[in-house]
Amino acid sequence: MRFDKKVNLQQWLQSEEKKGWHARGEGLAENSPRIENITGTAQEQPLALALAPVSEFVRTSISGIGLLLIGAVLALILANSPWAAAYEHFWETEFTIGTASFGITESLRHWINDALMALFFFTVGLEIKREVLVGELRRPRQAALPIAAAIGGALTPALIYLVLNAGDGTMSGWGIPIGTDTAFSLGILSLLAARVPPLLVVFVTAFAIVDDIIAVMVIAVFYTNQIAWPSLGLAAILIGALVVANLAGFHRWPIYAFLGLGVWLAVFHSGIHGTIAGVLVAMTVPSRSWINPKAFVTRARELLDEFEAACDSTMRILSNERQQRATQELEELAEDVETPLTHLQHRLNPWVVYAVLPLFAFANAGIPLVDGLGDAVRSPVTWGVIAGLVLGKPLGISLFSWLAVRTGVALLPSDISLRDVLSVATLGGIGFTMSLFISELAFGPEISADDARIGILIGSVVIGALGYRILRTTLPPPESAPELSDGD
Repeated sequence: MRFDKKVNLQQWLQSEEKKGWHARGEGLAENSPRIENITGTAQEQPLALALAPVSEFVRTSISGIGLLLIGAVLALILANSPWAAAYEHFWETEFTIGTASFGITESLRHWINDALMALFFFTVGLEIKREVLVGELRRPRQAALPIAAAIGGALTPALIYLVLNAGDGTMSGWGIPIGTDTAFSLGILSLLAARVPPLLVVFVTAFAIVDDIIAVMVIAVFYTNQIAWPSLGLAAILIGALVVANLAGFHRWPIYAFLGLGVWLAVFHSGIHGTIAGVLVAMTVPSRSWINPKAFVTRARELLDEFEAACDSTMRILSNERQQRATQELEELAEDVETPLTHLQHRLNPWVVYAVLPLFAFANAGIPLVDGLGDAVRSPVTWGVIAGLVLGKPLGISLFSWLAVRTGVALLPSDISLRDVLSVATLGGIGFTMSLFISELAFGPEISADDARIGILIGSVVIGALGYRILRTTLPPPESAPELSDGD
């Protein structure tokens, strides 16, 4: 069937819908092809297919480490320089969005921690949803290993912290050592890329995602003070509206951005930390495309034929209206075949990695080492965080992973060994970003917050160096490990 050049995309979609090609919301037409078995062992599937769900997530996370480090180092330098007071005063400067009578006034640091970090948690939520739908968390026995590892990696450091801080009035910081910094963990793995089994990267990524889920639940349940139920009810109504929009087939992102902003405002005023709104909104973003792949291929070929037929050596594309119409419709078509979840991940991940997280580090990593280090080494908070990250995290991940495999609850991928899993357990102790975030919630401006941040810095550096050393010793030599091509 040839398309008349005057037929627009909506008319074509309507005609295709009658034939069963149209997919709306979360459901696909019955004759729509589905891509199954996204993950699996290297023996079952090509390496590229096994890595496909996490490859872009891994690359983006690793590439942003440099800026994250720069932000943290600059904050440390300024906080321990003659400009320390100016640095702190800058982040405490209040900024109002709205009007004096109807608006929100917060310090710049709180705007970053409450608003921009909601964007970070939104991307975390998108990754969680993708992982559950098509990643390692889709099949129960495959998901059991990273889930067990994450549970052990949360319980053990929290218990160690509580033991070291029992009766000291600082027990509220127990959630600080439970977090894992995905970017830094994957970054250390990337230093040994030629020796790392590909599915070990998949395991670390899946574990980090479950770890984020636990951290989000801890923040929502244990770091929430008084709840304003009317605001929370409004948030629930708006989330319901997002679910309805999903089921009704609305796939353009502005509707989700508008309602999502409303959810954030309602959650913010409810007393629950606003970042939780990011995860909740992410769960409502459609994960299926507006049209199925076969319909896309059919119409795309038609448009390319029209573009080729309109070629005229005497005209530039700037003045060739037929070619312009074809390219514009092809662009709309590409947007319709891309799932909103994937679209938002591709657009937002670079902003989060290259802007939000470095800003967060710059605003929160300013630890006064010159004046505070002496007090910190005598503080149970510091040692609770260090012990939780350096001892608790690796011990909990290793023990729970071993138990899950030995009892048959979890399935170990065929090309990685339990020894590999135990080796990367050390990377779970790098808790920089999430730990800094929880320390702000646990202690606010109290002196204990500085002690916690010093513990996070020391613990993360120590366990990161130790993890690199262990992996370098235990991983197979480069010639016996599969290598990744540039396209993987």
